[in-house]
Amino acid sequence: MAAASAAARMLPDGGADDEERWLAEGIAGVQQNAFYMHRALDSNNLKDALKYSAQMLSELRTSRLSPHKYYELYMRAFDEMRKLEMFFREETRRGSCSVVDLYELVQHAGNVLPRLYLLCTVGSVYIKSKEAPAKDVLKDLVEMCRGIQHPLRGLFLRSYLSQISRDKLPDIGSEYEGDAESINDAVEFVLQNFIEMNKLWVRMQHQGPVREKEKRGKERNELRDLVGKNLHVLSQIEGVDLDMYKETVLPRILEQVVNCKDDLAQFYLMDCIIQVFPDEYHLQTLETLLSAFPQLQPSVDIKTVLSQLMDRLSNYAASSPEVLPEFLQVEAFAKFSNAIGKVIEAQPDMPVVGAVTLYVSLLTFTLRVHPDRLDYVDQVLGACVKKLSGKAKLEDSRATKQIVALLSAPLEKYSNIVTALELSNYPRVMDYLDNATTKVMAVVIIQSIMKNTTCISTSDKIEALFDLIKGLIKDMDDGAQDDELDEEDFKEEQNSVARLIHMLHNDDHEEMLKILCTVQKHILLGGPKRLTFTVPSLVFSALKLVRRLQGQDGDVTGEDVPATPKKIFQILHQTIEALSCVPSPELALRLYLQCAEAANDCDLEPVAYEFFTQAFILYEEEIADSKAQITAIHLIIGTLQRMNIFGVENRDTLTHKTTGYSAKLLKKPDQCRAVYACSHLFWTDDQDGIMDGERVLLCLKRALRIANAAQQMANATRGSSGSVTLFIEILNKYLYFFEKGIPQITNTVIQDLIELIRTEKQSDNTVADPSAEAFFSSTLRYIEFQKQKGGSIGEKYEQIKTSS
Repeated sequence: MAAASAAARMLPDGGADDEERWLAEGIAGVQQNAFYMHRALDSNNLKDALKYSAQMLSELRTSRLSPHKYYELYMRAFDEMRKLEMFFREETRRGSCSVVDLYELVQHAGNVLPRLYLLCTVGSVYIKSKEAPAKDVLKDLVEMCRGIQHPLRGLFLRSYLSQISRDKLPDIGSEYEGDAESINDAVEFVLQNFIEMNKLWVRMQHQGPVREKEKRGKERNELRDLVGKNLHVLSQIEGVDLDMYKETVLPRILEQVVNCKDDLAQFYLMDCIIQVFPDEYHLQTLETLLSAFPQLQPSVDIKTVLSQLMDRLSNYAASSPEVLPEFLQVEAFAKFSNAIGKVIEAQPDMPVVGAVTLYVSLLTFTLRVHPDRLDYVDQVLGACVKKLSGKAKLEDSRATKQIVALLSAPLEKYSNIVTALELSNYPRVMDYLDNATTKVMAVVIIQSIMKNTTCISTSDKIEALFDLIKGLIKDMDDGAQDDELDEEDFKEEQNSVARLIHMLHNDDHEEMLKILCTVQKHILLGGPKRLTFTVPSLVFSALKLVRRLQGQDGDVTGEDVPATPKKIFQILHQTIEALSCVPSPELALRLYLQCAEAANDCDLEPVAYEFFTQAFILYEEEIADSKAQITAIHLIIGTLQRMNIFGVENRDTLTHKTTGYSAKLLKKPDQCRAVYACSHLFWTDDQDGIMDGERVLLCLKRALRIANAAQQMANATRGSSGSVTLFIEILNKYLYFFEKGIPQITNTVIQDLIELIRTEKQSDNTVADPSAEAFFSSTLRYIEFQKQKGGSIGEKYEQIKTSS
């Protein structure tokens, strides 16, 4: 019984199944009476036509149907009423009945609802006949419709009135235009109908049990267009010019919107006003329109409506540059800014996301309408800071998203982070982001710089920039560790910082040095995990400056010194030294060697020697992995071979150390390869380069001994001598230096080595190695090629026999 009672309360008199039945009965009643009405129309029987039409319209008196179902029933009756209107028009045209008599006759219908529908129908014909001024008939109709105060029935009745009268208003240029005041009557008619319909629409919310409030809200939402159509009709009236809109139409509409105190009606109607009336009207009545917003109910979604208004006006400004002076004339920005401040003040409980969304819209408006006014942009950001002041970092994801949108807008508009750096409130807004979002915003900023290839050229701006992207360049103070981050995300973030460092540039050497010092200060505070990403970028940026300064020198004592290579190398030494806390000795060694080579090009022997010394210390004390040692020793050999600045003593010291390290590698093959690589340290092609054939030959012989020892060790441990690849590699080194003309490398030495390789290959203990066979064959073919080629090189090769 309780369930049945609850179901019955869902609708005024029954449940959903009953509603379908009632609708079917109502439609059947409409169709049946329409049938008899048509028969009466066909026989020109006016009395029966009115009788059956009134009975048909009586079906609309029901209170049992929901708005959706009632609309279905209404449309059935509406279609029939169009036919009745055509009949009335034909009757009056033929003179069978005067329109005045007809207008009086229909008022004798028994029930008020059918009577008013008939009255509106005849009123349409009455206006069409022009036997009475349209304004008088419309005024009469709109007043008499007050007789229906049931919200649903009254709404549809007035909607019918609006529908049949919209093409018969006494508008300028209309066939029904009357005297000079008729336009006021047309506007008054539509406004009155709108006001009454809105009252009925709002009243629907307050009828019925409280528990069905949400259901009534949904039903009302389905009916909103019935009310909104009146505003559309108003916007289509030709006589409504800017003055009338400003003096009469807008104030009357806003008065009704504010006074109805219904959040659904206020939101929808404010949206309607913005959508249906022209943009130039909004611009010229901005103060009046905006004054209504703070008076709306706190539950109204003001941010959406205001945002739509600003979007429309910014599009209007973008569509035609000629209108921009109007925006300045009416002080649009100031009015919007003031209105948003009042709305936020009037709604102290407004969520942060709502306030920030309003500022995002205002900023978007400002950037589109006044892109040259950075003071306006900064003012918006300052207002946002004021709203956020006193609050901790944002935790609401929606508010955070809006803050990111707020901060991203200037970057997208100006395509230049330098412009954003001029906004004093920009970093203050960023301070309210949580650490994760601060990083996201920092990446957005760097991506903007990369995309637009922005050149940031002063240390002050770089200081400000690094303050903005501090989430990427140092650990934040919330205790969260980067270890908790996804490793790939962390690498991508740090790589973006590294790319940023390469974008920093100034043609002035002094300013560039300041930039490097600023970057160094920040990245050295970034924690050990970041240094491996950021230090190399700083080092290579500094080395670029060194190349530009080659040949300059000076006293480097004190702080305010000119930019000289020595000064920069001091900074580089400090920077690379910081990698010791990571630790990352392999990277530090590479960077020391790069700096040594740069010092070589600048003729700074002591500096270059110091960098080599640091590289050797790292090799001895920090690099223990055998593979890392191999890579490091070959890097050292390659760099040292290119150095031409060292005196005999320094060079001997370094080459001696290098050959010593090479011979101490863990595996014999690695020793062999490192030692024969050292042979290049004693013979260079430069004009003033070292050419010591004796020591070249000494290195190659030592490599042969190591290769031979490797063969013997393999034979002792595995029972086979292994491959002869090492001997073939050494042979190729001999050939290289043979062609360079080293007198100690003779064709006899090469011939003996070829025979040695053949002997080793034919040994029973040697394992067959196809790759070694191919390598050796290729080497012999090269010798034959040089013979056939002739010339001085060919003559040298003539004495060497490649065939066995």
